[in-house]
Amino acid sequence: MTATASLHRSYAQDIDLSTLYKLFQLRIEVFVVEQSCPYAELDGRDLDSDTRHLWLEEDGEIISTLRLIEEHDGGKSFRIGRLCTERSRRGQGHTSRLLQTALADVGSSLCKIHAQTYLVDMYAKHGFVVDGDEYLLDGVPHVPMKRGGYR
Repeated sequence: MTATASLHRSYAQDIDLSTLYKLFQLRIEVFVVEQSCPYAELDGRDLDSDTRHLWLEEDGEIISTLRLIEEHDGGKSFRIGRLCTERSRRGQGHTSRLLQTALADVGSSLCKIHAQTYLVDMYAKHGFVVDGDEYLLDGVPHVPMKRGGYR
């Protein structure tokens, strides 16, 4: 039996380079290698001052991560992205734990996500609704979703 994964959260400017490297490593392992989806992982948003990184760590290993970007496009809103969990750790509630933590930070503000289509039901369980038509992003079917920000 392994230890319970510890939750970590850090703004971009406060994260140490070793941890940031491990976050990138996991994201590339899942999205580029496992899903065979070459994409621009280094998009410039990871170091924005309003970007928060959330991750779960177990026995010194990062097993799940999420990026939460605060946006200011006519008002305060958020964007969740780069959510992934190491293959051998899936199905243990890690993704939901990270989502619940990020959404607690978001509160009732608008939060958007470009969801891989096969994950729409999972995001719906966290209050997201489809907000547009399916499209291909880097060759993978996605659908825009949103939560909160209702007036």
